[in-house]
Amino acid sequence: MRLAFVDNIRWTMILLVLSMHASDTYSPFGSWYYTDRGEMSFGTVIAFGLYQTFLQAFFMALLFLIAGYFAAPALDRKGPMRFGRERFLRLGVPTLLYMLAVGPLTQYFLSRTWGSGGFFHQWLVHLADGEWLSETGPMWFCAFLLILSLGYALLRRTNPNGPPPALGTPDNRAIVVFIVIMALATFLVRIEVPQSVSILNMHPGDFPQYILMFTAGIAAYRGRWFDRVSEANAMRWSLVALSLSVPVLAVLVFMGGALQHDTSQYGGGFNLVSAGKSLWEALVCVGMAFGLIGLYRRCFDRQGQMAKFLSDNAFAVYLFHPPVLIALALLLHPLELPALAKAALLTVAAAVATFTLSALVFRRLPILNRIL
Repeated sequence: MRLAFVDNIRWTMILLVLSMHASDTYSPFGSWYYTDRGEMSFGTVIAFGLYQTFLQAFFMALLFLIAGYFAAPALDRKGPMRFGRERFLRLGVPTLLYMLAVGPLTQYFLSRTWGSGGFFHQWLVHLADGEWLSETGPMWFCAFLLILSLGYALLRRTNPNGPPPALGTPDNRAIVVFIVIMALATFLVRIEVPQSVSILNMHPGDFPQYILMFTAGIAAYRGRWFDRVSEANAMRWSLVALSLSVPVLAVLVFMGGALQHDTSQYGGGFNLVSAGKSLWEALVCVGMAFGLIGLYRRCFDRQGQMAKFLSDNAFAVYLFHPPVLIALALLLHPLELPALAKAALLTVAAAVATFTLSALVFRRLPILNRIL
Protein backbone atom coordinates (compact mmCIF):
# COMPACT_ATOMS: atom_id res chain seq x y z
CA MET A 1 0.00 0.00 0.00
CA ARG A 2 1.56 3.27 -1.13
CA LEU A 3 0.19 6.77 -0.65
CA ALA A 4 2.12 9.37 -2.60
CA PHE A 5 1.51 12.22 -0.16
CA VAL A 6 2.58 10.07 2.81
CA ASP A 7 5.75 8.99 0.99
CA ASN A 8 6.45 12.66 0.33
CA ILE A 9 5.99 13.50 4.02
CA ARG A 10 8.39 10.68 4.92
CA TRP A 11 11.29 11.89 2.77
CA THR A 12 10.63 15.45 3.93
CA MET A 13 11.10 14.31 7.53
CA ILE A 14 14.36 12.58 6.55
CA LEU A 15 15.61 15.88 5.14
CA LEU A 16 14.70 17.49 8.45
CA VAL A 17 16.74 14.80 10.23
CA LEU A 18 19.76 15.90 8.17
CA SER A 19 18.97 19.49 9.07
CA MET A 20 18.78 18.63 12.78
CA HIS A 21 22.14 16.88 12.77
CA ALA A 22 23.74 19.68 10.76
CA SER A 23 22.41 22.08 13.40
CA ASP A 24 23.77 19.84 16.18
CA THR A 25 27.19 20.23 14.57
CA TYR A 26 27.32 24.01 15.04
CA SER A 27 24.75 24.92 17.70
CA PRO A 28 25.34 24.77 21.47
CA PHE A 29 22.44 22.32 21.80
CA GLY A 30 22.05 18.65 21.12
CA SER A 31 24.43 15.72 21.06
CA TRP A 32 26.31 14.61 17.96
CA TYR A 33 29.46 12.69 17.00
CA TYR A 34 31.33 15.74 15.74
CA THR A 35 30.82 19.37 16.73
CA ASP A 36 32.38 22.54 15.37
CA ARG A 37 31.12 25.11 17.84
CA GLY A 38 32.61 28.57 18.07
CA GLU A 39 31.60 31.90 19.53
CA MET A 40 28.16 33.06 18.44
CA SER A 41 25.75 35.83 19.28
CA PHE A 42 22.88 35.36 21.69
CA GLY A 43 20.48 35.82 18.78
CA THR A 44 22.10 32.90 16.97
CA VAL A 45 21.83 30.76 20.10
CA ILE A 46 18.12 31.57 20.39
CA ALA A 47 17.58 30.85 16.68
CA PHE A 48 19.24 27.45 16.95
CA GLY A 49 17.36 26.67 20.17
CA LEU A 50 13.95 27.54 18.74
CA TYR A 51 14.56 25.71 15.47
CA GLN A 52 15.88 22.52 17.02
CA THR A 53 13.24 22.48 19.76
CA PHE A 54 10.50 23.03 17.17
CA LEU A 55 11.75 20.15 15.01
CA GLN A 56 12.13 17.87 18.01
CA ALA A 57 8.51 18.49 18.96
CA PHE A 58 7.06 16.83 15.86
CA PHE A 59 9.34 15.39 13.18
CA MET A 60 10.16 12.00 14.68
CA ALA A 61 6.65 11.66 16.13
CA LEU A 62 5.24 12.12 12.63
CA LEU A 63 7.41 9.25 11.40
CA PHE A 64 5.96 7.07 14.18
CA LEU A 65 2.45 8.07 13.10
CA ILE A 66 3.21 7.02 9.52
CA ALA A 67 4.82 3.79 10.74
CA GLY A 68 1.72 2.91 12.75
CA TYR A 69 -0.50 3.62 9.75
CA PHE A 70 1.38 1.07 7.63
CA ALA A 71 1.99 -1.44 10.43
CA ALA A 72 -1.73 -2.12 10.83
CA PRO A 73 -2.43 -3.43 7.29
CA ALA A 74 0.92 -5.24 7.17
CA LEU A 75 -0.01 -7.20 10.29
CA ASP A 76 -3.48 -7.92 8.90
CA ARG A 77 -1.99 -9.40 5.72
CA LYS A 78 0.92 -11.33 7.17
CA GLY A 79 -0.13 -12.41 10.63
CA PRO A 80 1.94 -11.88 13.80
CA MET A 81 4.76 -14.35 13.10
CA ARG A 82 5.55 -13.33 9.53
CA PHE A 83 5.03 -9.67 10.41
CA GLY A 84 7.51 -9.97 13.29
CA ARG A 85 10.15 -11.68 11.11
CA GLU A 86 9.86 -9.07 8.39
CA ARG A 87 9.96 -6.21 10.89
CA PHE A 88 13.19 -7.63 12.28
CA LEU A 89 14.65 -7.86 8.79
CA ARG A 90 13.65 -4.32 7.82
CA LEU A 91 14.27 -2.63 11.19
CA GLY A 92 16.43 -4.87 13.38
CA VAL A 93 19.05 -5.86 10.81
CA PRO A 94 19.77 -2.26 9.67
CA THR A 95 20.00 -1.22 13.32
CA LEU A 96 22.53 -3.98 14.04
CA LEU A 97 24.44 -2.98 10.90
CA TYR A 98 24.71 0.54 12.24
CA MET A 99 25.65 -0.55 15.76
CA LEU A 100 28.34 -3.00 14.63
CA ALA A 101 29.75 -1.32 11.51
CA VAL A 102 28.54 2.13 10.46
CA GLY A 103 28.67 3.67 13.93
CA PRO A 104 32.08 2.24 14.90
CA LEU A 105 33.66 3.25 11.58
CA THR A 106 32.20 6.74 12.00
CA GLN A 107 33.51 7.13 15.53
CA TYR A 108 36.98 5.77 14.87
CA PHE A 109 37.84 7.35 11.52
CA LEU A 110 35.73 10.53 11.42
CA SER A 111 34.65 11.85 14.80
CA ARG A 112 37.71 10.22 16.46
CA THR A 113 35.85 9.61 19.71
CA TRP A 114 37.42 6.18 20.17
CA GLY A 115 40.77 5.53 21.82
CA SER A 116 44.04 4.34 20.30
CA GLY A 117 45.29 0.85 19.55
CA GLY A 118 43.81 0.36 16.10
CA PHE A 119 40.26 0.00 14.85
CA PHE A 120 39.96 -3.76 15.35
CA HIS A 121 41.21 -3.50 18.94
CA GLN A 122 38.75 -0.72 19.76
CA TRP A 123 35.94 -2.61 18.03
CA LEU A 124 36.53 -5.62 20.28
CA VAL A 125 36.55 -3.34 23.32
CA HIS A 126 33.33 -1.82 22.01
CA LEU A 127 31.73 -5.28 21.97
CA ALA A 128 33.20 -6.52 25.23
CA ASP A 129 32.16 -3.59 27.42
CA GLY A 130 28.60 -3.53 26.04
CA GLU A 131 28.96 0.00 24.70
CA TRP A 132 27.57 -1.15 21.36
CA LEU A 133 24.13 -1.54 22.93
CA SER A 134 23.95 2.24 23.35
CA GLU A 135 25.45 3.09 19.97
CA THR A 136 22.38 3.00 17.78
CA GLY A 137 22.97 6.59 16.62
CA PRO A 138 19.96 7.80 14.62
CA MET A 139 18.84 4.18 14.30
CA TRP A 140 17.33 4.44 17.78
CA PHE A 141 14.17 5.25 15.84
CA CYS A 142 14.20 1.84 14.12
CA ALA A 143 15.05 0.07 17.38
CA PHE A 144 12.13 1.66 19.21
CA LEU A 145 9.83 1.18 16.22
CA LEU A 146 10.74 -2.52 16.21
CA ILE A 147 9.77 -2.74 19.90
CA LEU A 148 6.44 -1.01 19.23
CA SER A 149 5.76 -3.20 16.19
CA LEU A 150 6.48 -6.43 18.06
CA GLY A 151 4.39 -5.23 20.98
CA TYR A 152 1.49 -4.51 18.65
CA ALA A 153 1.87 -7.94 17.02
CA LEU A 154 1.86 -9.60 20.46
CA LEU A 155 -1.31 -7.76 21.47
CA ARG A 156 -3.01 -8.82 18.27
CA ARG A 157 -1.90 -12.43 18.71
CA THR A 158 -3.39 -12.59 22.19
CA ASN A 159 -6.67 -11.12 20.95
CA PRO A 160 -8.87 -13.91 19.53
CA ASN A 161 -11.37 -11.47 18.05
CA GLY A 162 -9.12 -10.21 15.24
CA PRO A 163 -8.61 -6.55 14.30
CA PRO A 164 -10.40 -3.98 16.46
CA PRO A 165 -13.39 -2.21 14.94
CA ALA A 166 -12.82 0.94 12.91
CA LEU A 167 -12.99 4.22 14.77
CA GLY A 168 -14.84 7.23 13.47
CA THR A 169 -12.92 10.30 12.48
CA PRO A 170 -11.74 12.30 15.50
CA ASP A 171 -13.86 15.22 16.63
CA ASN A 172 -12.78 18.34 18.51
CA ARG A 173 -13.14 16.74 21.93
CA ALA A 174 -11.12 13.65 20.94
CA ILE A 175 -8.29 15.84 19.65
CA VAL A 176 -8.25 17.94 22.83
CA VAL A 177 -8.21 14.79 24.98
CA PHE A 178 -5.37 13.35 22.90
CA ILE A 179 -3.29 16.53 23.32
CA VAL A 180 -3.94 16.62 27.07
CA ILE A 181 -3.03 12.93 27.50
CA MET A 182 0.19 13.43 25.50
CA ALA A 183 1.18 16.52 27.48
CA LEU A 184 0.34 14.97 30.86
CA ALA A 185 2.07 11.65 30.13
CA THR A 186 5.19 13.43 28.87
CA PHE A 187 5.29 15.68 31.93
CA LEU A 188 4.85 12.77 34.36
CA VAL A 189 7.60 10.68 32.75
CA ARG A 190 10.01 13.62 32.75
CA ILE A 191 9.51 14.19 36.47
CA GLU A 192 11.54 11.04 37.08
CA VAL A 193 13.47 10.79 33.78
CA PRO A 194 14.50 14.18 32.38
CA GLN A 195 14.68 14.65 28.64
CA SER A 196 18.47 14.75 28.80
CA VAL A 197 18.64 11.17 30.13
CA SER A 198 19.06 8.41 27.58
CA ILE A 199 18.77 4.66 28.02
CA LEU A 200 20.41 2.65 25.25
CA ASN A 201 20.53 5.91 23.27
CA MET A 202 16.77 6.38 23.58
CA HIS A 203 15.09 9.14 25.59
CA PRO A 204 12.25 7.85 27.80
CA GLY A 205 11.07 11.44 28.22
CA ASP A 206 9.90 11.33 24.59
CA PHE A 207 8.35 7.84 24.70
CA PRO A 208 4.77 8.96 25.51
CA GLN A 209 4.65 11.11 22.39
CA TYR A 210 6.03 8.35 20.16
CA ILE A 211 3.80 5.62 21.58
CA LEU A 212 0.69 7.75 21.27
CA MET A 213 1.51 8.79 17.70
CA PHE A 214 2.20 5.18 16.67
CA THR A 215 -1.14 4.19 18.20
CA ALA A 216 -2.84 7.09 16.44
CA GLY A 217 -1.38 5.85 13.15
CA ILE A 218 -2.98 2.43 13.71
CA ALA A 219 -6.31 4.10 14.53
CA ALA A 220 -5.95 6.31 11.46
CA TYR A 221 -5.67 3.25 9.24
CA ARG A 222 -8.59 1.48 10.91
CA GLY A 223 -10.81 4.53 10.53
CA ARG A 224 -9.40 5.64 7.14
CA TRP A 225 -8.70 9.04 8.66
CA PHE A 226 -6.20 10.04 5.99
CA ASP A 227 -9.01 9.69 3.42
CA ARG A 228 -12.01 10.82 5.44
CA VAL A 229 -10.70 13.89 7.28
CA SER A 230 -11.13 16.86 4.96
CA GLU A 231 -8.24 19.18 4.20
CA ALA A 232 -10.30 22.03 5.65
CA ASN A 233 -10.73 20.28 9.00
CA ALA A 234 -7.09 19.19 9.09
CA MET A 235 -5.88 22.72 8.41
CA ARG A 236 -8.32 24.20 10.93
CA TRP A 237 -7.18 21.84 13.69
CA SER A 238 -3.57 22.55 12.74
CA LEU A 239 -4.12 26.29 12.87
CA VAL A 240 -5.85 26.12 16.27
CA ALA A 241 -3.16 23.90 17.85
CA LEU A 242 -0.24 25.89 16.45
CA SER A 243 -1.88 29.21 17.36
CA LEU A 244 -2.32 28.05 20.94
CA SER A 245 1.33 26.95 21.00
CA VAL A 246 2.58 30.47 20.28
CA PRO A 247 1.62 32.12 23.60
CA VAL A 248 2.79 29.02 25.47
CA LEU A 249 6.17 29.30 23.76
CA ALA A 250 6.37 33.02 24.52
CA VAL A 251 5.79 32.36 28.22
CA LEU A 252 8.36 29.57 28.20
CA VAL A 253 11.01 31.75 26.56
CA PHE A 254 10.44 34.90 28.59
CA MET A 255 9.67 33.33 31.96
CA GLY A 256 11.28 29.89 31.78
CA GLY A 257 14.88 31.04 32.03
CA ALA A 258 16.07 30.99 28.41
CA LEU A 259 16.78 34.72 28.31
CA GLN A 260 18.87 34.33 31.45
CA HIS A 261 20.81 31.43 29.87
CA ASP A 262 19.15 29.01 32.31
CA THR A 263 17.63 25.98 30.59
CA SER A 264 17.67 23.66 33.60
CA GLN A 265 13.89 23.35 33.98
CA TYR A 266 12.97 22.79 30.34
CA GLY A 267 14.05 19.15 30.29
CA GLY A 268 11.94 17.84 33.15
CA GLY A 269 11.24 17.81 36.86
CA PHE A 270 8.18 18.76 38.85
CA ASN A 271 7.87 22.38 37.77
CA LEU A 272 5.62 24.60 35.67
CA VAL A 273 8.27 25.14 32.99
CA SER A 274 8.51 21.42 32.24
CA ALA A 275 4.71 21.14 32.30
CA GLY A 276 4.40 24.07 29.90
CA LYS A 277 7.01 22.65 27.56
CA SER A 278 5.23 19.27 27.53
CA LEU A 279 2.00 21.05 26.60
CA TRP A 280 3.75 23.11 23.91
CA GLU A 281 5.31 19.99 22.39
CA ALA A 282 1.93 18.23 22.29
CA LEU A 283 0.30 21.22 20.58
CA VAL A 284 3.08 21.46 18.00
CA CYS A 285 3.13 17.71 17.43
CA VAL A 286 -0.60 17.43 16.76
CA GLY A 287 -0.77 20.75 14.91
CA MET A 288 2.09 19.92 12.55
CA ALA A 289 0.75 16.40 11.95
CA PHE A 290 -2.64 17.69 10.87
CA GLY A 291 -1.12 20.57 8.93
CA LEU A 292 1.37 18.50 6.97
CA ILE A 293 -1.12 15.73 6.23
CA GLY A 294 -3.69 18.25 5.02
CA LEU A 295 -1.15 20.25 3.00
CA TYR A 296 0.60 17.28 1.40
CA ARG A 297 -2.66 15.48 0.57
CA ARG A 298 -3.93 18.61 -1.16
CA CYS A 299 -0.75 19.78 -2.91
CA PHE A 300 1.71 16.88 -3.03
CA ASP A 301 -0.37 13.75 -3.60
CA ARG A 302 1.67 12.71 -6.62
CA GLN A 303 5.23 11.74 -7.35
CA GLY A 304 7.27 12.79 -10.30
CA GLN A 305 10.69 11.40 -11.05
CA MET A 306 12.48 13.48 -8.40
CA ALA A 307 9.97 12.81 -5.62
CA LYS A 308 10.07 9.07 -6.34
CA PHE A 309 13.88 9.18 -6.26
CA LEU A 310 13.81 10.88 -2.87
CA SER A 311 11.21 8.45 -1.55
CA ASP A 312 13.04 5.34 -2.76
CA ASN A 313 16.34 6.40 -1.18
CA ALA A 314 15.09 7.98 2.04
CA PHE A 315 15.72 5.00 4.33
CA ALA A 316 19.26 4.41 3.04
CA VAL A 317 19.96 8.11 3.59
CA TYR A 318 18.69 7.83 7.16
CA LEU A 319 20.95 4.83 7.83
CA PHE A 320 24.15 6.13 6.23
CA HIS A 321 23.98 9.91 6.61
CA PRO A 322 26.10 10.28 9.81
CA PRO A 323 29.53 9.47 8.30
CA VAL A 324 28.75 11.45 5.14
CA LEU A 325 27.54 14.48 7.08
CA ILE A 326 30.55 14.40 9.42
CA ALA A 327 33.01 14.05 6.53
CA LEU A 328 31.45 17.09 4.87
CA ALA A 329 31.53 19.03 8.16
CA LEU A 330 35.26 18.34 8.42
CA LEU A 331 35.73 19.65 4.89
CA LEU A 332 33.72 22.77 5.72
CA HIS A 333 35.64 23.46 8.94
CA PRO A 334 38.07 26.02 7.40
CA LEU A 335 35.21 27.96 5.79
CA GLU A 336 34.49 31.24 7.56
CA LEU A 337 30.71 31.53 7.71
CA PRO A 338 28.12 32.33 10.39
CA ALA A 339 26.99 29.20 12.22
CA LEU A 340 23.42 29.35 10.87
CA ALA A 341 24.64 29.69 7.28
CA LYS A 342 27.12 26.87 7.77
CA ALA A 343 24.41 24.58 9.15
CA ALA A 344 22.21 25.34 6.12
CA LEU A 345 25.10 24.69 3.73
CA LEU A 346 25.95 21.42 5.47
CA THR A 347 22.31 20.31 5.26
CA VAL A 348 22.17 20.86 1.50
CA ALA A 349 25.58 19.28 0.87
CA ALA A 350 24.77 16.23 3.02
CA ALA A 351 21.41 15.76 1.31
CA VAL A 352 22.93 15.84 -2.17
CA ALA A 353 25.79 13.54 -1.21
CA THR A 354 23.81 10.94 0.74
CA PHE A 355 20.96 10.63 -1.76
CA THR A 356 23.50 10.28 -4.57
CA LEU A 357 25.50 7.65 -2.69
CA SER A 358 22.32 5.79 -1.81
CA ALA A 359 21.22 5.55 -5.44
CA LEU A 360 24.64 4.81 -6.93
CA VAL A 361 26.24 2.69 -4.20
CA PHE A 362 24.31 1.58 -1.12
CA ARG A 363 21.10 0.30 -2.71
CA ARG A 364 23.05 -1.47 -5.47
CA LEU A 365 25.07 -3.63 -3.10
CA PRO A 366 23.70 -7.19 -3.10
CA ILE A 367 23.70 -7.54 0.67
CA LEU A 368 22.10 -4.17 1.35
CA ASN A 369 19.43 -4.03 -1.32
CA ARG A 370 17.22 -6.47 0.62
CA ILE A 371 16.96 -4.18 3.65
CA LEU A 372 17.06 -0.76 1.96
